[in-house]
Amino acid sequence: MLQNRVDPFGEIIRTTERGQWLGNRGVIHNHEQEIISPYKLKAWITCMLDFRGRHREVMQPDCWTELFFLDEATAFSAGHRPCFQCRYKDHQRFKKFWLDGNPEYKFTMKTPVAEIDKILHAERIAADRSKVIYQEHLRTLPDGTFITLNDKPYLLANSQLYLWHPGGYATPISFPKVDRVKVLTPRSIVSAFRAGYVPQMALQ
Repeated sequence: MLQNRVDPFGEIIRTTERGQWLGNRGVIHNHEQEIISPYKLKAWITCMLDFRGRHREVMQPDCWTELFFLDEATAFSAGHRPCFQCRYKDHQRFKKFWLDGNPEYKFTMKTPVAEIDKILHAERIAADRSKVIYQEHLRTLPDGTFITLNDKPYLLANSQLYLWHPGGYATPISFPKVDRVKVLTPRSIVSAFRAGYVPQMALQ
């Protein structure tokens, strides 16, 4: 069983469950198909599993490491964004809503996505390479956002919380009686959700 599935914390885990999306952080495995680094690139992307009939053998030597996600919301929580090539329309849509939700950067559609990647990288990885987690008011968070309760990841959707598992989500629970919660999804991505980008969520 390969270590190639990504959870909402951005950790690369082992599981027999399959994912709905493919991800890339560069070449982060060795010739024994072992993960040796959490990333090599600042451009963390989410790709389609099937694109123009291309076929890849997973974790080939010196080729980028194939990572997999339960759904797009999980990929966003980990800090990935849509690929420019295989998901061009989604990429353009995400970029538009990211710009709308983060006007303080004064970026435009002509701004290279590498500039957004720099911001996302600072929002997802701390200096010690740990996951950046911050606090927000629960009832102000948009659908598609991941939070953590009791150190477990929950997806917020339809005014309920769904506990994440590698194979799907548990039966939803009501919001807890708290005001502020710890958020996993990077800040500027949450702002893009508020502006109108709705990530794919594996709730059915």
